Amino acid sequence: MTPDGQPYYRPVANEVEVCAHAHRAGLALLLKGPTGCGKSRFVEAMAARLGRPLVTVACNDETSAADLVGRWLVKGGDTVWQDGPVTRAVRAGAILYLDEIAEAREDVIVVLHPLSDYRRRLYLDRNDEELQAPPEFMMVVSFNPGYRRGIKELKPSTRQRFVALDFGYPPADVEAEVVQREAGADAAVARRLVSYAGKVRGLEELALAETVSTRLLISAAQLIVAGLPPRAACQVAIVQPLTDDPLAARTLQDLADLTF
Repeated sequence: MTPDGQPYYRPVANEVEVCAHAHRAGLALLLKGPTGCGKSRFVEAMAARLGRPLVTVACNDETSAADLVGRWLVKGGDTVWQDGPVTRAVRAGAILYLDEIAEAREDVIVVLHPLSDYRRRLYLDRNDEELQAPPEFMMVVSFNPGYRRGIKELKPSTRQRFVALDFGYPPADVEAEVVQREAGADAAVARRLVSYAGKVRGLEELALAETVSTRLLISAAQLIVAGLPPRAACQVAIVQPLTDDPLAARTLQDLADLTF
């Protein structure tokens, strides 16, 4: 949190201005980038900056359209309609954040299409209702293009309903600033962790499903601040979450040992 109680986010480029203008123009926003690079924190910070409530949905292949839009339920002998998170967000003029949208089922995507384009409408077929999103409403979705490539990708018909921002891991000096600020760590420790991450990210031969994220660096820094030795912190907060392969783990730990 910042001193005024707002979620902390360190801008890297023009993402804050783009998001604010997209909100003003009534456009949906797609955030592309690897795991743990700050997409979710960015959305939290922008919702606070824009003065709108935030409704977050973690998408997965078990979530149905009814889970998100709403359904009829029996309560006390009566049948009542219960809004889902997407419907609540539209009614409240909130920022709706759908994390990992590529994981969503096809029936979910179909429901979201008219809400994400020029129509800005949500059709509640089961409740025989049509909602027009108010000007304050904004849909933001995130997508990791490198995750499980070839298995789940966004269709062009979905992607072209959004303006897009490309997120990556920030420059080393900015990432060290973020790690230091988020973990309350010493500046030298933050710089060493970021240096370690830079080395690991360059080791494509390890074929890791995901590389060292800023999130993992913050976790390691928090453990160090709590008193755990740096090498052990890297072991449990970075190496073990990244791989189960003994050879890859040994290589990652050797780099950590050299760094600290």
